[in-house]
Amino acid sequence: MNELGFPIISFVTFFPIFGVLILMFIDKDAKDTLRGTAMAFAVIEFFISLPLLFSFQNGTAAMQFVERYTWVESAGLSYFVGLDGISIWIIILTTFLTPICVLCSWSYIQKMVKEFMICLLLLETAMLGALVSLDLILFYVFWELMLIPMYFLIGVWGGDNKIYAAVKFFLYTAAGSVFMLLSIFFLYYLNHKTTGVYTFDLLELYKLNIPVSTQFWLCLAFSVSFAIKVPMFPLHTWLPDAHVQAPTAGSVILAGVLLKMGTYGFMRFAIPLFPYASHQFTPVIAGLAVVGIIYGALVAMVQPDMKKLVAYSSVSHLGYVMLGIFAFNMQGVQGGLFQMLNHGISTGALFLIVGMLYERRHTRMIKDFGGIAKVMPIYATFFMIATLSSIAVPGTNGFVGEFMILVGAFRTFPILAVIATSGAILGALYMLWMYQRVMFQPLDKEENKVLKDLNAREIVTLLPLAILVFVMGFFPGYFLRKMDASCDHFLKTYKQQVAMYEQGLEEGGAKLAAVLEDNNLKSTMAD
Repeated sequence: MNELGFPIISFVTFFPIFGVLILMFIDKDAKDTLRGTAMAFAVIEFFISLPLLFSFQNGTAAMQFVERYTWVESAGLSYFVGLDGISIWIIILTTFLTPICVLCSWSYIQKMVKEFMICLLLLETAMLGALVSLDLILFYVFWELMLIPMYFLIGVWGGDNKIYAAVKFFLYTAAGSVFMLLSIFFLYYLNHKTTGVYTFDLLELYKLNIPVSTQFWLCLAFSVSFAIKVPMFPLHTWLPDAHVQAPTAGSVILAGVLLKMGTYGFMRFAIPLFPYASHQFTPVIAGLAVVGIIYGALVAMVQPDMKKLVAYSSVSHLGYVMLGIFAFNMQGVQGGLFQMLNHGISTGALFLIVGMLYERRHTRMIKDFGGIAKVMPIYATFFMIATLSSIAVPGTNGFVGEFMILVGAFRTFPILAVIATSGAILGALYMLWMYQRVMFQPLDKEENKVLKDLNAREIVTLLPLAILVFVMGFFPGYFLRKMDASCDHFLKTYKQQVAMYEQGLEEGGAKLAAVLEDNNLKSTMAD
């Protein structure tokens, strides 16, 4: 249903492309004009996405603002987009973070400014397209399109080892995508064999009754692709390199949105399409999620580089998201979705904060700092807010997400939940230890004594994130209500499908036993 009577999703998705077209006609040496134009389009994009939020109907799990146009009728291809409570907040997070990425790059990016801003806007369209696609081929096109601008953001504007990090990021993600594409075509032909219809329509493919043995392999293919994107242990090794080498804006958008494509993919595609296989994989995925929580925290603790520390903290935080989703109860799933937003805000803020210090000192080594709070009190305040959010202090957004996830996890796998709780303690340890060494050590280095505090642009960059930390911490209900109906439908459908498959397997087993018993009786009588 399209509540506004206007193709709002298409307009929001492709509006950044208009910005790209205008940027292409601006002289590459007019850097301020390029930055201002990109900023204007990014801000307008955020505001035109807000009607999606304000017109969103909380009480229904149905797809909203749906647009469907036949693309290639004979092949079953269509332009089919829509959103629900699972995707609405990630879409808003995407349009919210993009202007922040433009703003934080204002002085940091000095070479090829035009190309940089074009890549940012193209990446925004690709991410939004993947989040609203309800046709599997359309989703795959946007999924792959995300790789190209992100590859250039890392490979062109990254650090000293940028080519290695960019190629590693691209190869990891593309390799996983190949398996997913093969599975998409298998579903396509399986649906035709079953129903006589060729289609990539996701909602139609949800209805397929896929044999258990087939589900296993298809689910594995989708899960590998999404697990790489999350990234889950042990498929995480591309992430620290990508984060460390990427420019600040690249790290923010990577942590804020791109990693969520993996967790979103599990909820939108892998689990609903292959419920029984997902049920069978649950102990493995939950176990790997907990390993990721502890491993990410322990490795973060020993990092000498602030940016790499924050990068490994992402492995730990995304482990909580996966643990919540695969708890398969309301607290866990909603907590996982809420934590996706939290991670985008708190970790995005931490990457901005590290980037602002790097611009001043051209080093991210913790040992090169100390006593910074004395010369940069405003910076220290924002740094503390982001740190408190990251370690889930009550009153911040992080507390709500982690608390819900652990409550949900305790109901499903209590032992894993107890182990995961230690990750919260380790998180507080490495984050507060970093803060203490950077902010409160003696101010004994001459370079640090002349550091300037945040300017107006930097304050404007960080302030929206800092405000959201407390708004989401004190008023989580507004955010959770948007998710309620969709999460409830997701869980009910999953449990019904699992029960149906289990009943079918039991009946099949009983029939097989009866046949074997009958054959055995006949054999005995013949003897």
